[in-house]
Amino acid sequence: MTLGSALLRLIALAALFGFLFGFDEGIIAGALPFISTTFTVTPASEGLMTAAVPLGAVLGVVLAAVYSDRLGRRRVLMLCALVFVAGSILSGAADGMEMLTLSRLLLGIAIGASSMAAPMFLAELAPPAVRGAVVSAFQLMITVGILISYLVSLGLAPFEQWRVMLALGMVPAAVALVGILRSPESPRWLVLRGRDDEARATIAKLEPTRAPVDIEHLVKEIRANIAHTPDAARWGAFLAPRVLPVVVFAMVLFFLQQLSGINAVIYYAPKIMSEAGLPGVHAQLFATVGIGTLNVAMTIVAMMVVDRMGRRPLLIGGFVGAAASLAFIAYTFATPENDSIIALAGLVAYIAFFAVSLGPLPWLYMSELFPIRLKTRGMALAACANWAMNFLVVFLFPVVLAGAGAAVTFGIFAAFCAFGVVFAYLMAPETKGVSLEEIERTLEAPVG
Repeated sequence: MTLGSALLRLIALAALFGFLFGFDEGIIAGALPFISTTFTVTPASEGLMTAAVPLGAVLGVVLAAVYSDRLGRRRVLMLCALVFVAGSILSGAADGMEMLTLSRLLLGIAIGASSMAAPMFLAELAPPAVRGAVVSAFQLMITVGILISYLVSLGLAPFEQWRVMLALGMVPAAVALVGILRSPESPRWLVLRGRDDEARATIAKLEPTRAPVDIEHLVKEIRANIAHTPDAARWGAFLAPRVLPVVVFAMVLFFLQQLSGINAVIYYAPKIMSEAGLPGVHAQLFATVGIGTLNVAMTIVAMMVVDRMGRRPLLIGGFVGAAASLAFIAYTFATPENDSIIALAGLVAYIAFFAVSLGPLPWLYMSELFPIRLKTRGMALAACANWAMNFLVVFLFPVVLAGAGAAVTFGIFAAFCAFGVVFAYLMAPETKGVSLEEIERTLEAPVG
């Protein structure tokens, strides 16, 4: 189907927050080798400073959960853009590891809040036939942000300008702020707040080909679902038989996404290249750029197939491929030769499987499955699971790598992906081509 120009602009804007997410996650990989020449860095301080982003993201998710329904998705994203600007400037101006850690904690708050608000915004805007691709645009822009951060790092590496690397995040943040100031609010949030006339006008603007009778039907359908959903003020609503399986599925899926080791790879890519025997910071950064490029390309593939193949087979296949790739990497590190080219090949395969499946699908499922009254808090629970596990993996990775070695570390990641195969087979639902209202009416439990 064809999307209107106004809707396309809004989708691009919301996805830009994914770019900010990816840029601020990826830029630290290129900056770390040079930060260690400026400040005294231990494995623990390195882990804490790097993991400050996911730690702050947990707080950001909580704040978004409190204010997304009160202020609206648009205003929350506006505040996120402002915090992105401030955090980027403070990171570049840091005078020690303490200030750098605190500034990255601030960036984490913005990333956490936007990681919940932006996919919600996208899912509530997109027509059912293309919702998978639209929400996956957020994940695509995360990968684009990571790739651009790697390229920036590569370009500035000869000058060792890590402060410029970190401060450049304020540029896309400023663009996002200007864009969101000129954007409308989610029609579903407007109905939730009793502003039906504004919702009708927004839908007509975003989907000019939709007939007035269809717009009226959609607004009434949203209103009816709101009336039949448990009160969001009661956390006990998440224990209802219809809702609890959705909560468990979303949280466990995010746990497994992080326990696959993806953010250890993103944050510490040059370090992993060094462990694999690739010599020199510049060679490591070149290889990292290649990984980032593949990440973007395979995420585009995911956007092309997610509404054709469906969510369930893509998720199961992604876990199978990731488990096999990580096991191969672990085996390579365990051999005496420790061939860097073979290890890199395994890493390439892992990134490909992750980007086409484990990367976008948890965010997509999270935005689809929760009923509208419970969506904000339900997505907050899932996102908190994501960021809490992200923090643990990123914080512990350099410690475990130094203590147990790369073979054991990647073997652990492979084991969790193997468990993910079983979990996805037993629990993953299929939601392609189904409206959010229909999912809300019919999905009693997330079982395949």
